[in-house]
This record gives sequence, structure tokens and C-alpha cells, in this order.
Amino acid sequence: MMRRRTTLLTGCTALALALGATACGGGPVSAGGGDKALSGQTVTVAGVWTGSEQKNFQKVLDAFTAKTGAKTQFISTGDNVSTVVGSKIEGGNAPDVVMVPQVGVLDQFAKKGWLKPLSPAARQTVTADYAPVWKKYGSVDGTLYGLYFKAAHKSTVWYSPDALTQAGVKPPKTYDEMLKAGHTVSDSGLAAFAVGGEDGWTLTDWFENVYLSQAGPQKYDALAAHKLKWTDPSVVKALTTLGKLFKDKQLVAGGQKEALNTDFPGSVEKVFGPKPEAGMVFEGDFVAGVAHDQFGKAIGKDANFFPFPAVDGGTAPVVSGGDAAVVLKDGKNTKAGMKLLEYLATPEAAAVWAKAGGFLSPNKRLDLSAYGDAVTRATAKSLVGAGDSVRFDMSDQAPAAFGGTKGAGEWKLLQDFLRDPSDPKGTAAKLEAAAAKAYQG
Repeated sequence: MMRRRTTLLTGCTALALALGATACGGGPVSAGGGDKALSGQTVTVAGVWTGSEQKNFQKVLDAFTAKTGAKTQFISTGDNVSTVVGSKIEGGNAPDVVMVPQVGVLDQFAKKGWLKPLSPAARQTVTADYAPVWKKYGSVDGTLYGLYFKAAHKSTVWYSPDALTQAGVKPPKTYDEMLKAGHTVSDSGLAAFAVGGEDGWTLTDWFENVYLSQAGPQKYDALAAHKLKWTDPSVVKALTTLGKLFKDKQLVAGGQKEALNTDFPGSVEKVFGPKPEAGMVFEGDFVAGVAHDQFGKAIGKDANFFPFPAVDGGTAPVVSGGDAAVVLKDGKNTKAGMKLLEYLATPEAAAVWAKAGGFLSPNKRLDLSAYGDAVTRATAKSLVGAGDSVRFDMSDQAPAAFGGTKGAGEWKLLQDFLRDPSDPKGTAAKLEAAAAKAYQG
């Protein structure tokens, strides 16, 4: 199973639309005007989205059609974007635009010579309206290829307000306060945290937030690029910090064994389902989609979040993920494809999906009032407000063999660590051996 996190959101629980292309026609000119300069042309767009996410992105494509006259065709690739896109290129049927969900895949596409650099207009917008970090993650060897249209905020701890109120605790400001609050919640009858350890990626997110706050952004960047070894004392320290939580049966619902048998949706159910077993669950903003769609929780009332707190006096972390739009050189209509990217770079385009829900934009010019509820507005404000301190999910930057494969690499080794957190130094050595092999490959 390929990893799907930046795009889970409400798509977790929606029925998947049939794979393949769905076309949409033009409509009236939008309020923003448009001279229908692209009438008669079709832009094909490939991406991982299905279900409600595909429907909501289609609304954005429909708005582009209304503005320009270009028809659009969306092709759902499933999770393995690089394989599907590669086979389409080889078959002479390349899409014009691809929504790429991982930095590593964008880097791979660029190095294979598949991508067109962004147009001057798109580059100018990204420079003006996005924090420089988004330009960095969209660039390969100094050339900007990717426009980050959709982002995820992965430094959010979701909680049941009732559970925290009953325990008499308030959202904590530091990691130590969070563990203390967790013990208080546990004393009141619920475990503190539901941990979805069956999905190894949730454990990488735990590690990345602790590491970014504790070790700082420079070491985070170095470790992400494997310029710093996983045997570095900073890694051992982060694993030690995490291990204290993992081995505490008061803090982890059902203990380590049950955590390893709980997947991500199951961890959300343990907090927001009909029979709550824990007061809190750490994961990205997409927890809200599951809590609302699957368990009928009102976001802001029955489910809320606090930012992942600062560790050991560091800065509170903001780890993100996202989907970047790129234009393929071999597409049949790359000129119109680039016009779509220029449109996606605007707050006008972002506002379409923001209104529909299940979406965050890294665009600083998108008015927060475009989001439909106060909690999403707060999440978006935190993401944009973090500016250049945002760091992209580390395991998404790694080769898939290390950072994105079920039962292997970082996912498996952190599951082994959850099972037995007694040897952080030994775990660090195993992580380094796996990373060295994957980065050489």
C-alpha cells in the first residue's frame, strides 16, 4: 500500500468515484472575467484524488473552465502516481498537468526530464504570495517546477473537549505539559492518546514533530537529506523522548500491542467514535474529516485541536505535506496546462475548494474568511503564519524504500520501536543502515 496522508481528509470516508477520466464542459464567464482565450482546448490533469476530494477539485477545474473556456479532464491515478504517469508518458498519452503528492516524486520527475519549468507569471506569483519554503520544495536544482496548491498541517493534536473538561485540563503549551495532561486524563478514566501504529507513517509523523522542535530546522533539513546520520545524538534524543510516551500504558490506549493493531482511522475512532477509549489523537488536519464524516462530530464543538507543543524549550513545530501541480513536457496541451497552473496560483482558485471544505492553501493572499469553519481557519492561519519555519514531511522527502514502504525502512523500524522502546541507540543504528542503503539506491 502506497502512503496516502496529505490527501486523506474527507476522502477517507467518501465513496471512490470510478477510476478514469471524467470530463466537464464550459460554463458562464466567472465574476473574475476571462476572454475565453482557451475555448476549444482540453487540459488533462492527473492526481491521486478520488471521492469527495476529486469532486471538490473538479469544482476548481470548473471555475477554470468558466474563466478561460478550456475543458478539463481529470484522471485519478490511485496512489502510485509515478508508475501511472510514467506508463502514460511511455504510451504517448501523457497528461498535461499532474498533482504530485510527494517532494521525492517531484524530484524524480524533474530528474527524468519530464517537467516544464513554471512560467514567469507563475514564478512571480509563487515568489510574491507563498513563503519561500514552498518555492524550495517545488524546485529541483534551482529550477521551480511545482506549484503547491493544497497543503496539509501535520502538527495538530485533536481532542475531545468533553474528555479534557471532565479531567479538568486545558490544551497544553509544552510537550511535558501535554504528557502531564495525559496522565490527568488517564486518571479520569480514559487513556490519553490513541496511536495508529499499524500504519507506520503515523509514527514517522510523531518522530518528525518531536525532532523538528527538539533539534531545530537546520538538523531536520540535514537529516531529511541524509547529510546527517540517523546515529546522530539528536536522533537518539528524539527517540528517547518518544519512547517515554510509547512505553507509558497510561498514555497509550490499550498499550503498545493494541497501538500496533490500530490503523489511522481506528485511532480517530478511539477518540471520536461511539465508545471512546482515549481523549486525544495526534495527526494532521485530516483527522477532522474522519471525525465529521464517519462519526458525525461537529468540528469546533465535539472535536477540536491544539498545536503540537514545543519540546524541551524548542519552537513549536509545523510539519506539512502537500500536492504540487506540475506541467509535463510530453502533454498534448502544455500551454493551456501552464495557464491552469497560473490560475491555481491565485487566491480565487484556492477559495473554491476552501469553501467546499477539506482543504488548506499555503497562499498568503487567500482570505481566511474563505474557509467554512473556525477550526479550519485556525489551522490555515497556523500553517501560513509559520512562514518559512514550515518543514515538509521528512519521510515524504526520503526515497520510498526508506520513508514510504509498508513493512520496510523507517515505517517498520519505528513500529519495532513502539513495540519495544528500550534501546533508542540501537533503533537509531538500524534506521541509519536502512537510510544509507535507500539513499545510495
